[in-house]
Amino acid sequence: MRTELPPTPVVTSRPVDTSPISLTPPAGADLDPIWAAVVPETRTRSNDIHLPISLAYAERLCAAYPDADRLVVRVAILLHDTGWGRVDEDRILSEGFSGDWRKAAIRYEHEKQGCVIAREVLPPLGYAPEFVDAVVDIIDGHDTRKEARTLEDALVRDADRLWRFDHAGIALASGWFKMDPATYCDRLASEIVPELLTEAAIAIAHAELRRSQDLLKTAVLR
Repeated sequence: MRTELPPTPVVTSRPVDTSPISLTPPAGADLDPIWAAVVPETRTRSNDIHLPISLAYAERLCAAYPDADRLVVRVAILLHDTGWGRVDEDRILSEGFSGDWRKAAIRYEHEKQGCVIAREVLPPLGYAPEFVDAVVDIIDGHDTRKEARTLEDALVRDADRLWRFDHAGIALASGWFKMDPATYCDRLASEIVPELLTEAAIAIAHAELRRSQDLLKTAVLR
């Protein structure tokens, strides 16, 4: 359930799928009861777009790193940002995406609320206490803690970042940060790629960014 984190970037001997993420949506219906339990929390900060896309990336990363606990990763990425649904929505953009946004109090608050939500919804659905603890350990600090503690933690962090490289993520996040798409793509290359913890995520990020830049004509529209 918790796999020690190797040195980063974590290498993989498995093939890495770098095709458009829309070609491999989240697989199966086993997590549908969790989705159903958090529908209200998906309606804030475009979680109903961010969370499913991030889950699709998480499943790709799990395929590249089979030693990770796949279920922990999938459930943690599904729930990691649900806490945005229980904080002051007016503060999300004003504090969470401006200034020194990584240290904004609202980000700590959404992590705390995400942990509360996980402990509310998972036990009634039959998940064991130790499994819930593993999920909560990842949600707690996924934005504000500098280091990943386990391989599962690293995969969730990378999946959370990878969605930004898809054109849907760029469309939403560039607006949150008050940037045009070209400037936001530059930021992805200079700031976010260096944060990725796994070899597979780096390969996916580069492929997605190239496609998005071509699609959005960022060489001209800047």
